[in-house]
Amino acid sequence: MVILLGAPGAGKGTHAKRLSAILGIPHISTGDIFREEIEKNSDLGLQVKSHVEKGELVPDDLVNEVIRKRLTREDCKGGFILDGYPRTIHQAEALEKILEEFSLPLKKVINLEVSEEEIIRRLSGRRICRNCGAIFHITNMPPKQEGICDYCGGELYQRDDDTPEAIRHRLVVYHKQTEPLLRFYENKGLLVNLNCEVSLEQSVEKMLNILKDVQD
Repeated sequence: MVILLGAPGAGKGTHAKRLSAILGIPHISTGDIFREEIEKNSDLGLQVKSHVEKGELVPDDLVNEVIRKRLTREDCKGGFILDGYPRTIHQAEALEKILEEFSLPLKKVINLEVSEEEIIRRLSGRRICRNCGAIFHITNMPPKQEGICDYCGGELYQRDDDTPEAIRHRLVVYHKQTEPLLRFYENKGLLVNLNCEVSLEQSVEKMLNILKDVQD
């Protein structure tokens, strides 16, 4: 069991997907679970949707319940990668109880470190297809035709929260919220800071070495 922490744009989802494929354990993202529950129109999904539509953060207790429900699935017995959770001390304490209940030991918490300038460059260059949701980047992964999705021909757009001003605000909120969480895991001897301003292959290799050391 490993937790990936990092600011918006640090690459948590990208790294988690790659680790998931290599290690054969599920990548668990709160954002993905929320979307799944909302699409199913479940009671949990309706509660999440009511907060999301108002632009509110989903309350800790509800997020904890979503995670607890996901960890009961069979595919989590051999381990998992958490992305986007926990975000607060309260969530971290709740996760400890959940893991203890299921006898699932937390191996490491890897904090993906990326400079603010690089995060702004990454996120402000992101473009998303209005039709199929495919993601491009104006420099890292540009579409064949500017403003047009390679896959479905849909219009590409920039999310409101991907403008440089919005990104800076998101980073302020993130650091205020997450610094206590980093100290929480550092005090438990679980935190590893990892510079992720290198290639994906290099940072994934470093992560695998970190996890191998724990298993050995």
